Amino acid sequence: MDSTKERVEGTRATVIEIIGRTGSRGGITQVKVQLVGQQRTLIRNVMGPVRKGDTLELMECEREARRLR
Repeated sequence: MDSTKERVEGTRATVIEIIGRTGSRGGITQVKVQLVGQQRTLIRNVMGPVRKGDTLELMECEREARRLR
């Protein structure tokens, strides 16, 4: 059985600030990222461990997360 997966290219972004934790159990981290090669910054929700300086690969870079209250 030959199972091949297609590689989907995303947009790279660098974490520049940790905003806070969200989700019912705090399992989501809200971060501010800057797209690599651009001056544009976005607010995104990230699952799993993340710290300032990490590089993320975003599947899409049009949507932005709502800010924490």
